[in-house]
Amino acid sequence: MAERKVRVRFAPSPTGALHIGGVRTALYNYLFARQNGGEIVFRIEDTDSNRFVPGAEEYILEAFQWLGIKFDEGVSFGGEYGPYRQSERRDIYKKYVNQLLEAGKAYIAFDTPEELEAKRKEIANFQYDAHTRMQMRNALTLPKEEVEKLINDGEQYVVRFKIEPGEEVHVDDMIRGDVCIKTEILDDKVLYKSADELPTYHLANIVDDHLMLISHVIRGEEWLPSAPLHVLLYRAFGWEDTMPRFAHLPLLLKPEGKGKLSKRDGDRLGFPVFPLEWHDPKTKEVSSGYRESGYFPEAVVNFLALLGWNPGTEQEMFTLDELVKAFDITRCSKAGAKFDYQKGIWFNHEYILKKSDEEIAGLFAPIVANNGVDATMEQVTKVVHMMKDRVNFVNELWDLCSFFFMAPTEYDEKTVKKRWKEYSAEQMSELSQVLADIDDFTVEGQESIVMKWVEDKGYKLGDVMNAFRLALVGIGKGPGMFDITEFLGKEETLRRLQKAIEILK
Repeated sequence: MAERKVRVRFAPSPTGALHIGGVRTALYNYLFARQNGGEIVFRIEDTDSNRFVPGAEEYILEAFQWLGIKFDEGVSFGGEYGPYRQSERRDIYKKYVNQLLEAGKAYIAFDTPEELEAKRKEIANFQYDAHTRMQMRNALTLPKEEVEKLINDGEQYVVRFKIEPGEEVHVDDMIRGDVCIKTEILDDKVLYKSADELPTYHLANIVDDHLMLISHVIRGEEWLPSAPLHVLLYRAFGWEDTMPRFAHLPLLLKPEGKGKLSKRDGDRLGFPVFPLEWHDPKTKEVSSGYRESGYFPEAVVNFLALLGWNPGTEQEMFTLDELVKAFDITRCSKAGAKFDYQKGIWFNHEYILKKSDEEIAGLFAPIVANNGVDATMEQVTKVVHMMKDRVNFVNELWDLCSFFFMAPTEYDEKTVKKRWKEYSAEQMSELSQVLADIDDFTVEGQESIVMKWVEDKGYKLGDVMNAFRLALVGIGKGPGMFDITEFLGKEETLRRLQKAIEILK
């Protein structure tokens, strides 16, 4: 048989913000497709009309645009296998529902929610299957005329898949190997509901994957229990030759404790679980996003790629192109991956170091301007050069280095107690005089002269420099003192020294 073209799909439901686990699933699909010269399809699974949330679809598309994950076809991208929204494919599904009914592979059931609930109370661990279906109100137990009359009278019904016991279903999983399930444990899943004339996830997925020529289904581990049903559906339609290969990705687990990662973990520990900030139209709640929290998209992609996949080398920093080359789906872990959000912060820090001073300055300049400072790009770039290795996010720079642009209005009490001695005012007055006489105000020009003065006077270098830093910065932190004074210039340096002497005495 000819080798099939690799075609994968990412098919979210527009029920709210896209969880970071969904982003990772899309990323792995993208990497697999690109590595194999294939295509990735973007499909919207909106058959559950009750859970539809306005704005969710646009949010998902914007998230991938920000992350740089590009789709080849699908909703908003076009393509020859559309429509790509399941709600627009009703007639297509109806045809395949009828095909299963005519072949005796599915049947109509009229049980009301109340009848099902009564059965659950009557039978412990009740499931609708070969053992119980003959006790229920369906086309297998009712006369044909009655079934037709109920349908004609507008009685609501569902179509259930008829699963026969005594079979073994094998799922060929690229990560987990051969997964074998006995049909005894499967229930007769609902495939279609007359109430909204829409299929459930199970039928819609199989039909779409078949018609859209999907060759590989790469999805979260939570879908593994439904894989045997999907294999049985492919068989029921006679589509064994076009059945995709499955890969079920490991779950993303809580950073601490047991269970899968949830939004509550993010809220409690202070990290986002959504790619972009999400404004819930129903609850009006605002949830933080990686973009708005100051993460670089490349850092998020790099971080997510290594959650549950191991390149087999020591390399940690990957561009998207490098990930495409290195990705091997068989190196995905079977076990869940702990969501180490601190590692995400580490990646962002590494990307700050990796980027040029000019690029970071371009991001920092608006923050400087928003704080009422009119600084040149050259000044902002100089500050970034000195300070970018000290932050994890660009938006942390202002608090750390506002002193370059604005003289301190107050002096940190703890630092004053510790660093400003009874003789500091006198030493700073002398230092002012020394600095005033220096013509070459570069780092080198100042350093040799000031150091010689400290030595000649027999002063303690620590005492002088700590008081000097407090006077110029207002706190006991910052880069090298002469880097600061060179940036400030002679006039501003002397002004700040004089002010500190007057206030601190």
